[in-house]
Amino acid sequence: MKHVYEIKGMHCASCAGIITDKLSKLPGVDNVDVNFATEKAKIDYDMQQSSIAEFNKVIGPLGYSLIDSMEHTGHEGHNMGGGMDHSAHAGIGQSKETKLKELASQKMKVQFVLPVSLIIFVLMMWQILVEFLSVPEFPISMDALNPIFLILATFVIFWIGQPFLLGVWRFVKFRVANMDTLIGIGTLVAYIYSVVMTLFPAVKALLHAPDATYFDVTIVVIGFVTLGKYLEARSKLKTGEAIEKLLGLQAKTALVLRDDKEIEIPIGEVKIGDMIIVKPGAKVPVDGKIISGSSSIDESMITGESLPVDKKVGDWVVGATINKQGAFKFEATKIGSDTMLAQIVKMVEEAQGSKAPIQDLADKISSIFVPIVLGISIVSLLAWLTIGASFLGFSSALSFGILSFVGILVIACPCALGLATPTAIIVGVGKGAEYGILIKNAESLEKLSAVDTVVFDKTGTITKGTPEVTDIVILDNNLTEKDILKLAGSVEKNSDHPLALAIVERAQKAGLDFFEVESFLNLEGVGVKAEIDGMSVMVKKPSGEKDEKIRTLQSEGKTVVILEKSEKAIGYIAISDTIKSEVKVAIAKLHQKKIKTIMLTGDNEAVAHYIAGLAGIDEVIAEVLPQDKANKIKELQKQGRKVAMVGDGINDAPALAQADVGIAMATGTDVAIESAGITLLKGDMNKLSQAFDLSRATMRTIKQNLFWAFIYNVIGIPVAAGLLYPVLGIILNPVFAGMAMAGSSVSVVGNSLRLKAKKLL
Repeated sequence: MKHVYEIKGMHCASCAGIITDKLSKLPGVDNVDVNFATEKAKIDYDMQQSSIAEFNKVIGPLGYSLIDSMEHTGHEGHNMGGGMDHSAHAGIGQSKETKLKELASQKMKVQFVLPVSLIIFVLMMWQILVEFLSVPEFPISMDALNPIFLILATFVIFWIGQPFLLGVWRFVKFRVANMDTLIGIGTLVAYIYSVVMTLFPAVKALLHAPDATYFDVTIVVIGFVTLGKYLEARSKLKTGEAIEKLLGLQAKTALVLRDDKEIEIPIGEVKIGDMIIVKPGAKVPVDGKIISGSSSIDESMITGESLPVDKKVGDWVVGATINKQGAFKFEATKIGSDTMLAQIVKMVEEAQGSKAPIQDLADKISSIFVPIVLGISIVSLLAWLTIGASFLGFSSALSFGILSFVGILVIACPCALGLATPTAIIVGVGKGAEYGILIKNAESLEKLSAVDTVVFDKTGTITKGTPEVTDIVILDNNLTEKDILKLAGSVEKNSDHPLALAIVERAQKAGLDFFEVESFLNLEGVGVKAEIDGMSVMVKKPSGEKDEKIRTLQSEGKTVVILEKSEKAIGYIAISDTIKSEVKVAIAKLHQKKIKTIMLTGDNEAVAHYIAGLAGIDEVIAEVLPQDKANKIKELQKQGRKVAMVGDGINDAPALAQADVGIAMATGTDVAIESAGITLLKGDMNKLSQAFDLSRATMRTIKQNLFWAFIYNVIGIPVAAGLLYPVLGIILNPVFAGMAMAGSSVSVVGNSLRLKAKKLL
């Protein structure tokens, strides 16, 4: 059984590694996927062997706890419109209310410690300038300020720094270390050393220790790290805004017709089959089908298109869309977690919580990072006390050793590394949802950036999937196109054949009134016949006609019918499944991105090549049986291509699953959508190019994040260890290490948030 739990007490990427390690060892647990950014754990386990109580028993003493979101809320799943209030949810693990309370507590601590830290930081910088520049001494000596620093440092380390001290205690007791452990050990060592040097001068004299104390380092490091954690938490809240915006779209109430009375009820009380009235300006509460009235509806929340869509009896409406004008009544067909909005929220949430393959490297490094850093810091301290002492003397070596020890522990924060991928994924997936691009998992988003070949199904993907009148050929010079349409439509309105419906719809769009039909006869396999004003009118399929115009139309994949009046042909009507209006532009955009396009269809060669020519597609693979489509994708993959498959039908599902990335049209079948990693709402092909842009921008952001996360540590740790001291006389003060550590996490989250401003063209 797979279950998603919220996690409390997780502070950094190392925490995620600890939780994963501990839970993975429990009986019945097959897989554990802990996401630091979303603060969630996906656990695949046997309920007969393990439970959430067992999980918490193991990780509880380490400061972590799992929360079952269903038990926590008292509801089940994403029952939107079915009793569950999502308004407080931020899409990042815990409820927004809980996160805001934690943020308020952090803010209070920052408001105390930051001014103190800044003042002391200025004093520290003053002292540095005194040594290197002709800056006058500070009016009050640092020795005189030392007792004040001792009091402030004690207050800061035991109140503000409490999480770091707990990290040290857990390390001692349970042998688990996270970022809090590093900060705690570093600042505690600096604090204890300074206390001993201040309160026990005999020890100071015995060690020949320098006059320096590190109360200022303790205060400023904890201050800057606390500020960094606060800014990081605040930024992470923003990454969950996409979910929050989606949840805010749903209507709160519905106007329902019950017992011939209009009553307003909470959306959670709506039942399937309810007759719901929607007035102008109101939100459509749930999904359903219009049974009376008409209107114009703003569907931008699901399509991204700003223009309202006209709706009439028989049309489907989607919950959370806005009724712009006109009133209508519709029957509720989908409620709660079955509505389109609920499905969108579910897909976005799952994608934001999933891992991209590129994150594996960062996770592996983060899991072993803390022990390695502890080892490096100890080796560095010992090196200063042994090698350094022989050159500098014990007192100076001790001072530099402590600075090095604390600096390494402070700067080596794996938080930025842990945040690099998931924050970009969260923002990228949310951005996609805004544009009507639903991404099922992070892996699909990453793989799409590497795709070099896009394979398209024809019907319903490249074409509209419904027949339309494309050509009208007039054989009688006394008639017009409207005359042909009116006669053919008058006969065909009595038929339910798809081709007949196409003719009738075209006539209706032209605003034509039909003739009264006196008799109607359906001739099986031939056509239809009727009497109009005493004349015999027939619409039939060609049978052996050698007309060049018919052959030309048929060669273009069009179905031709002949209109006869009094047994004389007066016109031809060609009907075909036409390409979507946006397809040609969408294909051209893919070509600009150096992406090869292929049409894969079961249709015949002539029709396939004609449609591909209209769309501008590079290559055609025609007359392919549904069961063979996946094999064709495999063949392309064996050639070294990275393939995305775009389709909408049940027969496309195997190919969608086989492709590196499956892209489904939301206008298609549920099976196709389930098989795909990405879904384009409303089947809009323009969103395909936008999906590529989003994928590439997200991957670019992830790589930038990983670069900066690595570079901070690659450069910072050697400098903090003192490798530059013999050459340049430089050793990194722990205060600057704290600033760099905080800056690394904030810069990574900030860089990810830049995706929110990106325009997808």
